[in-house]
Amino acid sequence: MYTKQHTIKKPVTVSGVGIHTGIESNMTFVPAKPNHGIKFQRVDLEGQPIVDADVDNVVDLSRGTTIEQNGARINTVEHTLAALVGMQIDNVLIQLDGPEPPIMDGSSIKFVEALREAGLEEQNVMRNFFEIPESCFYKEEDKNIELAALPANDYRVTVMVDYNSPVLGSQHASLNQIDQFEKEIASSRTFCFLHELEMLRKNNLIKGGNFHNAIVVVDKVVEEEELQELAQLFELPSVKVKEEGILNNVELRYSNEPARHKLLDLIGDLALVGRPLKGQILAARPGHAANVAFAKRLKRLMQKSQNTPTPEYDPKAPAVLDINQISQVLPHGYPFRLVDKIIQLDSNCVTGVKNVTINEPFFEGHFPGNPVMPGVLQIEAMAQTGGILLLNTVDNPEDYWTYFVGIDNCRFKRMVIPGDTLVIKCELLAPIRRGIAKMKSQAYVADKLVSEATMSASLVKKDI
Repeated sequence: MYTKQHTIKKPVTVSGVGIHTGIESNMTFVPAKPNHGIKFQRVDLEGQPIVDADVDNVVDLSRGTTIEQNGARINTVEHTLAALVGMQIDNVLIQLDGPEPPIMDGSSIKFVEALREAGLEEQNVMRNFFEIPESCFYKEEDKNIELAALPANDYRVTVMVDYNSPVLGSQHASLNQIDQFEKEIASSRTFCFLHELEMLRKNNLIKGGNFHNAIVVVDKVVEEEELQELAQLFELPSVKVKEEGILNNVELRYSNEPARHKLLDLIGDLALVGRPLKGQILAARPGHAANVAFAKRLKRLMQKSQNTPTPEYDPKAPAVLDINQISQVLPHGYPFRLVDKIIQLDSNCVTGVKNVTINEPFFEGHFPGNPVMPGVLQIEAMAQTGGILLLNTVDNPEDYWTYFVGIDNCRFKRMVIPGDTLVIKCELLAPIRRGIAKMKSQAYVADKLVSEATMSASLVKKDI
C-alpha cells in the first residue's frame, strides 16, 4: 500500500449515461491538494455546489448509494469511489454536469483506465489511515447479512453471496492486496435478476440500463412472449437466454463475477468512511444498505479513536522530510539542530521527531550525573518543527527566515532523558496573517505528553 497521499497529474473526463437516471453526463477527475479528500461537484447547478464523499451524506440506497449536500445530489457513487480506492488515490475533485456518474460498462474498469491515463502523482504528505483498532461487527438477522472488520496491517476484503438461485448458487470473492484491484475486481459488472427488472422499471430506476452495462441473471422459466417484451423494453431485435442462465448471450468475465462485483460495491461504499482503511473486511450477503450502515459504524469508531490526540509514530515508515531535506529548509546547524525528521506535514499541521541521545552537547553541563533535556530546548525543538510548517506555506522557503516571537501557556509535565524519542506536533490555531502564525505545540514520549505551549512565529522574507 502507498504510504504517501496521491492525486492525479492532470484532469481526465469520462462520459456516458447514468444507469438509473438515464441522463447523459460528463465526469471529470481533477487533481487536488493534499488532505483535500474525495469530493464531487455539480458544475451544472447554480453555485457549483460541492458534495463530500461522506457516509453522513447518504440520502438514498435504492439499488445504489446516493449522497447529497448543499442542495446537490449525486446518484450511484459506489463504482467511482471503488476505482479511486483501488488506485489508492486520496485527493481528487470529481466534476459532474449531471445527477449521476456514467455507468460505462457496469464496472469500475473504465474509470480505472481513465485515472491511469491521467497518471498518479505522489504528494509529500503521509496517508491518514484508519487502522481498525478492534473487531467491529454488523448483522441483520432477518436478511442473514453479516459484516465484520478485524485489525490488520493492510486492506483486504472477502465477500460471500448466496441468492438461493440455481444459476448463481453460493459464490466467494477475495481481494488480499489492494494493488490487485485493477486486475482482479475492477472489471466485474453490476447485475440483477430477471424477476427484478419489472420492479426496477416501475420504481423509475435503471432508465439507462441495458445489456452493455449490466448482467441479467435468468432465475425462472421464460416464455417466448416475455422475451419479446424484453426485446421491446431494451429496444433490441431479439433477446435470448444462454444455457448458463444469462440473458442475451452475455459472456461472464469471471465465473464468480457477481461476487466480485459485490466486493467492488463494498469497497466503494466503505470509501465513505472518509479515510483509507487498514483492516480485514469480511462480508456475507452484503448490499448497499448494510454496507452504509457498517460504514457509519466504522466512522463512529474512527471518531472515537480520534479523541486521543497522541500523534502516531512508526519508525519503519519513510520520512516526509529527512535530515538532509530539513537542512535545506532550516538554516540551523550543530549544535542547534533539534529535529531529525518530519513524519507528517500538511497545510495546518506538522509532526517531527527528535531522537534524544547521551551524545547531545547540552548533557555534558546540564545536571551532570542526572542527564535531563532542558525544557528550553524542548521549546526550541517545537519552534523548529513549527518553522517547517510555516515554510511549507510559501513557494520558495529558502527565501524566508522564521523567527520565534511569542510563547504562552507553557507547561513541562515529564522529564526527557537520553534514549527518549520526542514526537512533536504543531498545529495552526488560525490562518496565517501577515506572516504571523499561532500554533498549539505538544511534545510526546511513548504516548505521554511531556511538554506543551502556544507559540507564535513570524515569517520574514530575506533581503536578497
